[in-house]
Amino acid sequence: MSIRGLKKKQPKTFKVKIITVDAEMEFSCEMKWKGKDLFDLVCRALGLRETWFFGLQYTIKGICTWLKMDKKVLDQEIPKEDPISFHFLAKFYPEKVEEELLQEITQHLFFLQVKKQILDEEIYCSPEATVLLASYAVQAKYGDYDPNFHEPGFLAHDELLPKRVLRQYQLTAEMWEEKITAWYAEHRGIARDEAEMNYLKIAQDLEMYGVNYFPIAQNKNHTDLLLGVDAKGIHIYSINNRFSPSKSFEWSAIRNISYSEKELTIKPLDKKAEVFKFFSSQLKVNKLILQLCIGNHDLFMRRRKVDSIEIQQMKAQAREEKARKKMENQRLAREKQLREEAERAKEELERRLFQLEDEARQANEALLRSQEAAELLAEKAQIAEEEAKLLAQNAAEAEQERQRLEITALKTKEEKRLMEQKMREAELIAVKLVKESDRRAKEAEHLKQDLHEAREAERKAKQRLLDITRLNYPHMVKYPQYSPTDTRDANFDKGSIKLDLKDIDLKRLSFEIERERLDYLEKSRKFEDRLKELKSEIHALKLEEKQSGLYS
Repeated sequence: MSIRGLKKKQPKTFKVKIITVDAEMEFSCEMKWKGKDLFDLVCRALGLRETWFFGLQYTIKGICTWLKMDKKVLDQEIPKEDPISFHFLAKFYPEKVEEELLQEITQHLFFLQVKKQILDEEIYCSPEATVLLASYAVQAKYGDYDPNFHEPGFLAHDELLPKRVLRQYQLTAEMWEEKITAWYAEHRGIARDEAEMNYLKIAQDLEMYGVNYFPIAQNKNHTDLLLGVDAKGIHIYSINNRFSPSKSFEWSAIRNISYSEKELTIKPLDKKAEVFKFFSSQLKVNKLILQLCIGNHDLFMRRRKVDSIEIQQMKAQAREEKARKKMENQRLAREKQLREEAERAKEELERRLFQLEDEARQANEALLRSQEAAELLAEKAQIAEEEAKLLAQNAAEAEQERQRLEITALKTKEEKRLMEQKMREAELIAVKLVKESDRRAKEAEHLKQDLHEAREAERKAKQRLLDITRLNYPHMVKYPQYSPTDTRDANFDKGSIKLDLKDIDLKRLSFEIERERLDYLEKSRKFEDRLKELKSEIHALKLEEKQSGLYS
C-alpha cells in the first residue's frame, strides 16, 4: 500500500479547546464524533469517572447551551471558530456533597466552580460565611499556616472575597487578610481534599447553590418571574428575590414536564392539583430547561435507588482511597509532627548552641574586660602605691616641716619671751635711766646751785678779804711788794693760796659734772638706738609669727 493510500484513509479532524475552571486543553476530534465521544475523551484526560455531574457548555447568541451527547458535534449549533471552545463545567449538583462526590478530582472541580460562582456573586454568601470559606480556600492552596513563611501580605494577589463584601465594609486589604488568617490558623492539620470538602459542605447550604435561573412569565406579555432548577426540584421566584421561592415542585411530586414552542407545562403528580404553565423568551430556553429538568430528575431518582455495581465499586474504592489517604495523612501528620519536633529540637539546640556561643563570647569579653580591668587596677594600684609613697614622703616632709615650724614656733616664742624680757629690762633700764637722769639733773642743779653759792661765797670772801686788806694794810695797796718776814703777809699769802685751791676744786668739780652730763647724753643716745633696734626685732618677730600661723 502506498503512502498516498494511507493519507486518504486518515479521517478528517477539527480542533477543540476545552476550558476547565483552572486549565485549558486542546484535542483533535474526528468529524463524525458525537458529543459523547468528545466528552468521554475529556473525562479520560482528567481521570474523571463521575461523569454524570458534568457537561460541555458553549455560548451561542448570548445563551449558554450544553453540548448534546447523542448528536454529532458539528451537527449542533456551535460557534464557528477554530479551535471550537467548550467549557467543562458541573451541569448538575449533588444534594449532599460528602456522600455523592467520590473522586478527589470531582470534588476539586466542584470546589473550583462553586468558589468562582461565589466570587462572581452568582451565589449569594454572607460576609461572615465568605471569610470562613476564604480561610478553607487558603488552607486548600497553602496548607498549614506557618507564621514564619506566611508573612503579612501573602494573600495580596489572591481573590478570596466577593467585591460586594469588600464594598460593603470600610476595611483595608490588610484587615481582611488578618480576619481570614485568624480562621486559617485554626485549620491546621486539614488536608487539601478535606478543606475543599468543608468548603463545599458550607456552600451547599446557601440558598442559591446549584440553582439555574431562567426568566419566565405567566403570560406572553410579561416577564416578572424566575424559574429555578436544582437537584431537589423546580422553584418559582419573584424577580427581585432569588433566595425564597414563592412556589416549589419537588421532583417526586412532578408527573410530567413538556413544552410547546415558548410555553412550558409542569404537571404535578396529584391530578387534582393545578397545572403550572409559563412562557419563556425563546424556544431554546425551554429546551435547555427541559434538558436540565430531565438530568436532575434522573439523578434524583438514582439517589433513591440501590446503587449500581459501578457506583458501589466506586464508593468502595473511594472508601479505600479515603482510608488510605487518612492513613497516609496520619503518617504524614506523624512525620510532620516528628519533623516539626525535630526542627523544634534542632532550633532549640541551635538556640542553645547560639546561647552557649553567646555566653562563651560574653564570658570571653568579660574575661578580656576582667583582664583589662585587672591591668588597669594593677596600674592604678601602682599609681596608688606611688602616690602613697609620694604622700608618705609629703607627709614626712610635712611632719618635718611641722616639727620645724613647731621648733620655730618654740624658738619664736622663746625669742619673743626673751625679747619681751629684754623689752621689760630695757623699759626698766629706761625707767632707771630716766630716774638716774632726773637724779643727775637734780644733782646737777644742786651742784650748779652749790657752785653758784660757792662762787657767791668766794666773791663775798674776796670782797671781804679786799675790804679787810684795805683796812689793815693800806700800804699794801701803795706798795704791793711785801716782806717775807712779815707774818701778816705770810697769813695773807696763805689765804690767797687757800682761795686759789678752792677755785681749782670748783673748776674741777664743774668739769667733772660737765663730763658726766656728756657721758649721760651719750649713754641716752645709745640706749635710744638700742630701743629702736629692739622694737624693729620685735616687729619682725611678730610678722614671722603671723606667717608661720597662716602656713600651719
